Amino acid sequence: MPDISLGHVVAKHVNRQHGAMEYTVPPTDLDTVRLYRLECVRKALRERDYAGVILYDQLNTRYATDVTNMQLWCTHNETRYVYVPVEGPVTVFEYGAYEHLSEDVPTVDEVRPNKPFFYFSAGCNYKEKAKGWAAEMADLINTHNGGNMRIAIDRMAYEGIAAIQAHGFEIFDGFELMENAREIKSDGEIALMKHAIDVCELGMKAMHEAMEPGMTENALWSKLHAKNIELGGEWIETRLLSSGQRTNPWFRECSMRVIEEGEMVSFDTDLIGPYGYCADLSRSWVCGDVKPNDEQKRLYQAAYEQIQHNLTLMKDGISFQEVTEKAWKIPDEFINNRYGCIGHGVGLCDEFPSLVHQIDWDAGKGYPGHLRTGMCICIESLIGTQGGKESIKLEEQILITDDGYEMLSSYPFEESMLS
Repeated sequence: MPDISLGHVVAKHVNRQHGAMEYTVPPTDLDTVRLYRLECVRKALRERDYAGVILYDQLNTRYATDVTNMQLWCTHNETRYVYVPVEGPVTVFEYGAYEHLSEDVPTVDEVRPNKPFFYFSAGCNYKEKAKGWAAEMADLINTHNGGNMRIAIDRMAYEGIAAIQAHGFEIFDGFELMENAREIKSDGEIALMKHAIDVCELGMKAMHEAMEPGMTENALWSKLHAKNIELGGEWIETRLLSSGQRTNPWFRECSMRVIEEGEMVSFDTDLIGPYGYCADLSRSWVCGDVKPNDEQKRLYQAAYEQIQHNLTLMKDGISFQEVTEKAWKIPDEFINNRYGCIGHGVGLCDEFPSLVHQIDWDAGKGYPGHLRTGMCICIESLIGTQGGKESIKLEEQILITDDGYEMLSSYPFEESMLS
């Protein structure tokens, strides 16, 4: 059993003032990380014989260039995009044409004004605007493609696809390309991810210390947000914190419900921390200065057992199917409330692959593949009986290595629940 006391977490952050100057300095050379990621994209393009990729998804544009602009707003408005060719300049089509956002970033060669054609921007002129967008893109692509008309696109409205196809391009799935490009993390990426996890765990500690009967779920959740922003983090993708009966079934987001003494509080951080890297950790705590009841301990111990068993499977070369077949066998009473996967990749967000349970593999939801050294994986557990009072959510984040895995997360489990 690992160290489950708070001592090692406190020691990990000793002498830190939670906002100290050390958090203003990147833990690795950012330009080295940026150039590694761009080369991963270009390698994936070469492997598929694509001339280039048009990226609208803001996590993909971030991965390829590390240049951001109102990421959440641009996520739901197709207004900002990047073209990455196999050879030739990387071009950012920037909202507002703000060149200063890309200053001194080695992954960006050119900044151009964007040509949006989504309805909010273009109104009833969206079809004509899409044609104008396609004409510029076709000219740019043809300048450097050597006649290769195979282009990947990750996310785009139908009018844009139709307009670019009218120029003779063959279109392929950019998400497959980018998910595969992002699989293997460099040493620099791991340093940034560890930094994000460090910030996340400080936020979790702030939550743990602040939690008391009578506070709302939202008030507790705000402690994680505040610490993340204070120490350079960016946002949190979900609001998955719930208490008491709201933990079962899972996936209720936090609310103004008042947490009562003795209730379980379960959460999933889904935190996008400093430099855009994800810290995806889950824990469950009992609120108040009370001992857990027998049912809470039973559920918690099952979740802990699931996590620990499935961690033993994590190694280079194991197939996704073998993980499924050898994973912890979920007791019948918990099967209907199982989490959606055994584990999943993680980088700038949740990523490929998704490792599914046997019941879901049998239903056709799994796919072939292998874990490889350099992948980062989150191992998940959700334990609660159907119709039961509460659920336990636990999750750990690891790096696949040549001889097994390295644990990246370190926040302790609850000793009182495991004894």
